[in-house]
Amino acid sequence: MKEIVIFTQNECPPCKIVKMFLDDHNVDYRERNISTDSKARKELTEKYGAFSTPTVLVGEEVIIGFELEKLKKALKIE
Repeated sequence: MKEIVIFTQNECPPCKIVKMFLDDHNVDYRERNISTDSKARKELTEKYGAFSTPTVLVGEEVIIGFELEKLKKALKIE
């Protein structure tokens, strides 16, 4: 299984929905909260060119924003 990383921030309803989706499908992931982790915030903007959350990494694939269909496809979930 590819490593899953989700960049989140406090008070982000779409972030909560994505985490619930991953939990419901028993997908292990690592959360990086850009509100409390300045290194995560810098990585999100500089390495991945993203300025919004949630941003989900599925292996090398970067899914910026609340894109549930893209996430399903990347994870091969029907």
